[in-house]
Amino acid sequence: MAAVDSFQLLYREIARSCNCYVETLALVGACYTASRAVLFMRDCCRLIRLHFIPRLVYRRDLRQRYGEWAVICGASGAIAKAYAAELARRGICVILISSDVTNVADTVRSIADTYGVETILIEADFSQGPSACKPLKDAMLGKDIGFVINSLDGSLDFCRDFLNLSEAEMWDTLNKNIVGATLVTRLVLPTMVERGKGAVVNISNGRCFRPAFGRVALSASTAFLNNFSRALHYEYGHRGIFVQSLLPFRVASQAPEDYATAGWFVPSPQVYASHALSTLGISHRTTGYWPHTLQFRLVQCLPEWVWMLGTRVLTRAT
Repeated sequence: MAAVDSFQLLYREIARSCNCYVETLALVGACYTASRAVLFMRDCCRLIRLHFIPRLVYRRDLRQRYGEWAVICGASGAIAKAYAAELARRGICVILISSDVTNVADTVRSIADTYGVETILIEADFSQGPSACKPLKDAMLGKDIGFVINSLDGSLDFCRDFLNLSEAEMWDTLNKNIVGATLVTRLVLPTMVERGKGAVVNISNGRCFRPAFGRVALSASTAFLNNFSRALHYEYGHRGIFVQSLLPFRVASQAPEDYATAGWFVPSPQVYASHALSTLGISHRTTGYWPHTLQFRLVQCLPEWVWMLGTRVLTRAT
């Protein structure tokens, strides 16, 4: 082996031999950067097309496009109430279904008085099985049902170990979030398919689209509603039924102490419902509100173990 006379000579020989590899790596890096830039521009265009352009153009006639009546299951939730009011503001009559009618009675009166549309309140306990559907069947007779809105029950949106949930709470969660949404959609869907138009909107929870610490039941219900929406879309989308899965992050409740915290990332239910309704007919799976879409993209980039660690730390901090 020949001796190396100087460090400069050794450096030149190594650089000459590695020059082709450096150029290859630079080309790979440039291609990767260009691909990420294209994806970023694509996401920005989608964000603008979904959340901004629909709110700037002429408002669509929802009655003509989908139908005159909306059935809202899980109407006791803040988002469901606001969504019902937003539909009523567009001239849609509403049928609200809840297991706690006292919680919804004021909303029904307010919608009827403010917007002058017909409103019907139905008390339904889906743990009773098929008998719970009879009042809804009677209310639907002769009506042009164009919307089915299934809203996730948020009563378990707090940290609690799975084994600390009672059997009664688990049955209540299953009946409200899974049985109720499935049965109501099954009742309304045949008339929609027959007319060749309609919209099914399933509102779940963006924070629980991944497993969340201390929210096992809520995460499972979110996964069900999201996949239920996707399956319905593939089965009935070609028959004129638009199916949408809404995955909102935190929305301020209607309680005075929480309503005061409403802001950019935590909108009021009315602001969220207005934005979410503008995405109907455009996106089959969305958060419904553009700041929440930014949060959703950030969460998607995180490895699952980082997400679980973060939810555990935040839960213990609160």
